Amino acid sequence: MRAFTEEQEMFRDAYRKFLESEVQPHMPRFREQGIVDRDIFRKAGEQGFLMIWPDEKYGGMGDSDFRYEQIIMEETTRAGCGEWFNTLHSRLVGPYFQNIGSEKQRERFLPGCVKGETILAVAMTEPDAGSDLSGMRSTARDEGDHFVLNGSKTYISNGINADIVIVAAKTDPENNPYSLALLIVERGMEGFERGRNLDKMGMHAQDTAELFFNNVKVPKENVLGDPSQGFVYLMNGLAEERLISGAGSIASARAAFNLTRQFVMERKVFGKPLSKMQNTEFKMAEMDTEIDIMQTYIDHCVTLHNDGKLTANMGAKCKLQATEIEWRMLDLGVQLHGGAGYMMEYPISYMFTSARINRILAGSSEIMKYIIGRDVFSDNYSSILD
Repeated sequence: MRAFTEEQEMFRDAYRKFLESEVQPHMPRFREQGIVDRDIFRKAGEQGFLMIWPDEKYGGMGDSDFRYEQIIMEETTRAGCGEWFNTLHSRLVGPYFQNIGSEKQRERFLPGCVKGETILAVAMTEPDAGSDLSGMRSTARDEGDHFVLNGSKTYISNGINADIVIVAAKTDPENNPYSLALLIVERGMEGFERGRNLDKMGMHAQDTAELFFNNVKVPKENVLGDPSQGFVYLMNGLAEERLISGAGSIASARAAFNLTRQFVMERKVFGKPLSKMQNTEFKMAEMDTEIDIMQTYIDHCVTLHNDGKLTANMGAKCKLQATEIEWRMLDLGVQLHGGAGYMMEYPISYMFTSARINRILAGSSEIMKYIIGRDVFSDNYSSILD
């Protein structure tokens, strides 16, 4: 049994019904148009399914328990609606206002975000800068009462829908590549333009865009925290970001397992169900075991995160292992579906292409191994058993 409260299970049931009625039926249209309707955010906000953690005075529940977001990710994935990046809005971007924003900024922005009227995105990645933020070329020049922002960003999730984009830019590019500002750039600011809604191999309903900033004047009241400490702020959020990635990917692996299990039980080969073949039994037994073990570790990390004890190393392990297990399960799922697994009319095919990005976004598997490896050989290394 997993450690969810009765209230959280009621929340799960209500959210599942919301997805079934308001989101799931429209996913084919969202994929065709390349973007989720903005109205979905608003409907989710109206029913209390966006940004659970903000205080009631901003419209939230005032409950920071990460298990609520875990439920949202699991159910969104189970329903086949994972391209709707509500968690990006709620738990990746929104907390910047709580953690480093001023009270005036929270009062100004959080109510609209909670209601789903204001959609959020964060812009770090550039054509020549991904995990290595020191390679960033975007700059924010201090002009007294405002910063002048110049640069471009790419692969920005929620990039078309977003009303507010938190943009990372260098404030001292000549002397300190890690001196970054996090700027609140609002829709309609002069010089802020959106490029293409990028054509991806999967996740077709997720609006992923190029963003351009040409002498955008960002007032000082739109700066989050210290304009030289953006790198530190971004690093502080990485453990949760990677826990989020891991929780979503292991939910996807379980969904793929369930689809494949049902298919091989019905599919007959040489006069008997494919599920009766020893190879099928062995392969599915391996994946069921791996998924269960990984889910247990992620649930453990959620508990640690709620207690403020989740480390960057733990987050990297969650992200690395969950996305690799997801990929192995989806590859097996396509294989066991046979020719049907290559057909887009079967969900396993679309899940396969959409999941490929998960071993790249939020830090590639190679970056995760690098983080874990550095910890393994550090003077402060300890295992989960120590």
